Amino acid sequence: MPRTKGGYKTRRRHKKLLKLAKGYWGQRKNVFRRAKETLERALVYSYRDRRQKKRDFRRLWQIRINAAARMQGLNYSKFMGGLKKAGIILDRKVLAHLAITEPEVFNKLVEIAKLKWQ
Repeated sequence: MPRTKGGYKTRRRHKKLLKLAKGYWGQRKNVFRRAKETLERALVYSYRDRRQKKRDFRRLWQIRINAAARMQGLNYSKFMGGLKKAGIILDRKVLAHLAITEPEVFNKLVEIAKLKWQ
């Protein structure tokens, strides 16, 4: 049986992959093999980092909340525990935003948490 060359389909597949590699440096943008290697790695990183971004932001919010609560004489865990006992359900994103933009409101929350913690 004679060998068939990919021709049209192979070229179409290569062009699709090279289009995704547009903007890469050197051979990574125009040599199929290099572009494929780079894209595979890039896709792995993007998949991993979409999940890691959530962890990074949660850590950032915790740091901001802790810093603002400590300025009022309460640490992070006692602050969060006090809010939970008080029945205040605010997520860390909102609390961190309040700590930065609305310090008066955040200080009132700290006072509530102090009362409930004791």
